[in-house]
Amino acid sequence: MRLGLFLAYWPWFTPQEQVDLAVLGDELGLDSIWISEAWGQDAVSVLGLLAGKTERIALGSGLMQIPARQPTATAMAAASLDVLSNGRFRLGLGLSGPQVSEGWYGTPFKRPLGRTREYVEIVRKVLARRTVTYEGSEWTLPLPPDAPGATGLGRPLKLLAKPVQQRIPVYLGAIGPKAVEQTGAIADGWLPFLLHPDQPDVLLDPLRRGAQGAGRTLAEIDVAPVVPTAVADTVAEARDHVRPWLAFYLGAMGAKDKNFYVELADSYGHGDAARLCQERFLDGDRVGAAQALDDELIDIATIAATPQTLAGRIERYRAIGADTLVIVPGGPDKAATIRAAANAVGAGDAAGAATPATPAQ
Repeated sequence: MRLGLFLAYWPWFTPQEQVDLAVLGDELGLDSIWISEAWGQDAVSVLGLLAGKTERIALGSGLMQIPARQPTATAMAAASLDVLSNGRFRLGLGLSGPQVSEGWYGTPFKRPLGRTREYVEIVRKVLARRTVTYEGSEWTLPLPPDAPGATGLGRPLKLLAKPVQQRIPVYLGAIGPKAVEQTGAIADGWLPFLLHPDQPDVLLDPLRRGAQGAGRTLAEIDVAPVVPTAVADTVAEARDHVRPWLAFYLGAMGAKDKNFYVELADSYGHGDAARLCQERFLDGDRVGAAQALDDELIDIATIAATPQTLAGRIERYRAIGADTLVIVPGGPDKAATIRAAANAVGAGDAAGAATPATPAQ
């Protein structure tokens, strides 16, 4: 099992922390660094910076938001980052949720499965440097001459830039059953949050079903759970370090009646704690939201450990078949958490090749 670092976005990590921890991961020989975006810092700018600060470690978007960019713009960014990093880029994509899609981007959150599939198809066509024509339910390229406001002058184009990799891996972040099943069918990698190591089949079954339906196996997909991680002298202290992350996903990443993470926590049997956390968060009580999380829910979603228990907690993810464990380092000394996790995974296992898994065709 490889080890990756999820360095998220501001203000969870400062720009300097992102650089310093990325360089540390590179020096430790870890597999990958992942930069995300919500409604603040974008992923592309930071990944461009990190491409110039690191030498070997893979750089991934975890995730670039689909409603933020046209698929051709995303493909251009992916090609640019692949060139700047000398072939180290991995493209992670996600729809986010209706609150961000409609509230921040003004894009209707509709037909999420179809939008994702078409988006990936267009991105791959662009990156393969084929002349781009596409007729789908969500996108048509070039714009038809009879489209409202069209000049009729649009023509098929081909990407000018040439990526270093023959095929840039595409990852999807998905936790809804149908979205996970589609991930199994079309993606090279999967970046789930809240993958329960004691009940993995809640999410792995639809992933497996999607892969089998497409004539694939899970061996062709880089299963890369994203897990907030902290190491402290006591488990209680470590849990306190990861509480804010979990509370943020349960509270901020959705509306009261539409939050994929709350729904998943409910499927694990912890709906009451998740909904109380969400209710307090939406009321503006972030401290109270974090305190609403019971120990068992925290242990499902995070790695909160002492130096003595860390290896065992990490082993749970190896045991369920995770290919890459992507930790969100927490606590007052994030670098120490990263070093401890690297030691627990094992130096030889923590590093990965530039291309993670056999890509989908």
